[in-house]
Amino acid sequence: MEIRIIIWGLRQLARLPLDWNHRIGRLIGRLFVWFPNRERRVSDINLALCMGELSAGERLELRNRSLLQAGCTLTELAAIWYWPIDRVMSLVRQVHGEALLRCEPGQGLIVLAPHLGCWEIAGLYLASRGEVTSLYRPPRQAQWGPIIKQARQRSGAELVPTDAAGVRRLYQTLRAGGTTGILPDQQPDSSKGAVFAPFCGVPALTMLLVNRLLLKTGAKAVFCYARRLPAGGGFDIHYLPAPAGLGARDPVAAATALNLGVEHCIRDCPDQYQWSYKRFKDQPNDARSPYDLMN
Repeated sequence: MEIRIIIWGLRQLARLPLDWNHRIGRLIGRLFVWFPNRERRVSDINLALCMGELSAGERLELRNRSLLQAGCTLTELAAIWYWPIDRVMSLVRQVHGEALLRCEPGQGLIVLAPHLGCWEIAGLYLASRGEVTSLYRPPRQAQWGPIIKQARQRSGAELVPTDAAGVRRLYQTLRAGGTTGILPDQQPDSSKGAVFAPFCGVPALTMLLVNRLLLKTGAKAVFCYARRLPAGGGFDIHYLPAPAGLGARDPVAAATALNLGVEHCIRDCPDQYQWSYKRFKDQPNDARSPYDLMN
């Protein structure tokens, strides 16, 4: 019943232009700012860990802006998921660094899109340029699975789950010279296939999948994010070169380069990063999680 209500709400929001959609999102974000909640607490902890160079007042201001943007992330799903795909693509105003997507003949391409801005439209835009195989983590509530797959696949992407079969499909795509999309800043489900590497100076359990794909297929990697423009103005998509070392033989060096690439993206619009995600839940040597005090 809860999912049906949410879907109904999204469909109603889809009737609105993007600027009104975002106004409602910012209103939801203000509720996150004003009242104690999980998103606010996690954001405070993450920003204290990652943005120590800022004063307490500057971090508070950044946290509040990020929660307003988080509200927009929620409500704009209505437009991104339910508008006709041509109308969704019309929201892309400018594309920066698109030349980075060019590869050598037969070479595969890995596009790494962190949880920054509107990653949903970044994926749809990429798939509109050609076939893409994208990795996604099936939701805990299985009812959302078909809805998410339908929304993300409607511009031509093929979604594969984060299991052995899905990873094999990524290898096949890259060896055939195709394109894959991966969210690089998710906390891995376990330490298997992952190492601890600094993210904004803090140890974070980091996936090695990207490194292994690069080493085994000779693919090229680029980073990508879609920056949300003010006043419902749409989105600018940015492609950035991957830092050196992403394909290193040393797994810690490779994971460090992966996290550095995410940091480079965040610098442009730090308030649009998903600071409410528990990125540091696992710590080296079973050290206490920084979020334990929340429980």
